[in-house]
Amino acid sequence: MVVLNRIYTRTGDDGTTALGTGERRPKYDLRVAAYGTVDEVNAAIGLARLHTGSDERVDAMLARVQNDLFDLGADLCSPDKGKGPGGERLAILDSQVARLEQEIDALNGSLAPLRSFVLPGGSPAAAFLHLARTVCRRAERLMTELSEREEVSKAARAYVNRLSDLLFVASRFCNDKGARDVLWVPGQTRAAGTDQGR
Repeated sequence: MVVLNRIYTRTGDDGTTALGTGERRPKYDLRVAAYGTVDEVNAAIGLARLHTGSDERVDAMLARVQNDLFDLGADLCSPDKGKGPGGERLAILDSQVARLEQEIDALNGSLAPLRSFVLPGGSPAAAFLHLARTVCRRAERLMTELSEREEVSKAARAYVNRLSDLLFVASRFCNDKGARDVLWVPGQTRAAGTDQGR
């Protein structure tokens, strides 16, 4: 159990932060950037959930993901194989990745096939889910780069890859199962006149 009695400690005033191992690193360190971006994904999902409460199925999926993302942050901030404060080291498991795949398949089964790329938009829930998806892709890029220098588990990398897919499918599901998707029309604005802004 995590107990936070004090919110500020002043230990980060020198521009460093502590990993789960106690090792201090610069706040711009790639590992710190990776789990910080995972936190951004979680915040964006929180915004999406302001608009998904009417769909218990999707909202429950997103609630599970938000909890998973704290597991992922703990996984990333403890690069060694040592145990965490509660004993067992928190790490993303293959079973969490498999659950995402099952949820993707369940949602995607009710969607019409895509005939173009989807622009972020439609309903508020879908727009925020698209935002979360793009931040998730950034987290994945950072984790991939980090994995070339330091240990990042295969399951953790698979989880963020699959999560971006879930967020995409969930955004379509929240757009009336794709009926309200905003589709990309290639070259649509190329022939537009320059007098539109007048």
